[in-house]
Amino acid sequence: MIEYTLVRSNRKTLSVKITRDSAVRVLAPRRLAISAIEDFVKKSEGWIVEHLEKMQEQSRRFPELSAEEKKRAKKDALAYLTERTRYFSELTGLTPTAIRISSAKARFGSCSAKNSVSYSLYLMNYPKEAIDYVVLHELSHIRHKNHGRAFYELIAKYMPDYKERAKLLK
Repeated sequence: MIEYTLVRSNRKTLSVKITRDSAVRVLAPRRLAISAIEDFVKKSEGWIVEHLEKMQEQSRRFPELSAEEKKRAKKDALAYLTERTRYFSELTGLTPTAIRISSAKARFGSCSAKNSVSYSLYLMNYPKEAIDYVVLHELSHIRHKNHGRAFYELIAKYMPDYKERAKLLK
């Protein structure tokens, strides 16, 4: 049986959440019988194990860095990603207002409403083809603020193999 922490509240549904530190939390309605909760956890065991393994893989891929290591990694990432952003900006005509490096683990990049792009320093752990995809993806958000058809058509115009490159990030 999977070990979990039970959290009861005024909710109507039953769900499982895996926290960043790989703890399993079961969120349940206040009056739901414990037997129903245990049945739900048993039925969800495959999903839970799969996601715990993904979290462990993520921890191996993104180890905790010391403050000094993080500072150096951000500096290196900024230099490389600024150069790649400049290359794709010249190619597409899409120029960000700023480039930032974060230590985000949940996303590789983002583009703000003011067209500033941010990249995670952990993106540097991936192949250059994947990094270039993220750069083009974020620059494309300058023109299209969503993930609609026109957005992906723009990416495909400059990177026809973008789907294969995106798979490298998974």
